Amino acid sequence: MLLADHPELALYRTLPYTRVALDLVKAHQPYIFLIGATPVGRDLAPRVASALNVGLTADCTDLQIGDYELRKEKQIYKDLLYQIRPAFGGNIIATIVNPKTTPQMATVREGVMQANQPDAQRRGEIDRVTPNFEPGDFALKVLSREMRQPKVRLKDASVVVAGGGGVNNEAEFHLIEELAHVLGGEVGASRAAVDAGFVTSEHQIGQTGATVRPRLYIAAGISGAIQHRTGMDESNKIIAINTDPEAPIFQVAHYKIVGDLAEVLPMLIQALREKAR
Repeated sequence: MLLADHPELALYRTLPYTRVALDLVKAHQPYIFLIGATPVGRDLAPRVASALNVGLTADCTDLQIGDYELRKEKQIYKDLLYQIRPAFGGNIIATIVNPKTTPQMATVREGVMQANQPDAQRRGEIDRVTPNFEPGDFALKVLSREMRQPKVRLKDASVVVAGGGGVNNEAEFHLIEELAHVLGGEVGASRAAVDAGFVTSEHQIGQTGATVRPRLYIAAGISGAIQHRTGMDESNKIIAINTDPEAPIFQVAHYKIVGDLAEVLPMLIQALREKAR
């Protein structure tokens, strides 16, 4: 692991962080360079990519390694990074490759990479790096800093109850919130529920929202378009509630309930409350 530890890096500023990243790339010549699609990553990555004159794919929802044939040149490029992300408002899935430049750069959304169980037998080594700044790197100074805790923690939730376009009104969405409260989980939503104004975009799950892998995912009134399934289809157990027996969400659900959420959810809530007594 490479560690650049310096007082000027205590608070994020674009130019000092970019200087460190560029020096590391030039010293180690990586084939692939991934950055988290966090607010910091979304600011840092394009600056680094521009300085290196390489491509950058933002907000990837999947990554794969494979060969790519450039037919015009009749040449096969081995072990390229397939950078997969939604495009055109989430209506299509684009697969992007950069065959002629390195490093291949991408930012990756939180929750896309699943953390493995730690292996106590493995030991890492820390290689400390001394940053070499230039005077122009400190053109900006941080005068004050304000921090706030996130109100929604979808990625850490073990239970998520999500509502979608099948929710007809705010009263029905309150049932989803109540079920999530009974189960000690978080409230999620498809884009349709967010667009309807039932909940804020912080709760959105899917290609244009968060990627989650809870122990239990309950999808109520969600049709299950590919844009949504991409963000939740690796959940450990999925319960889907929908009036349409042919709804795509049933393709990934472990338990399927064909019915009106306005009737099913109150029964689930009552049964759970009685069991808790």
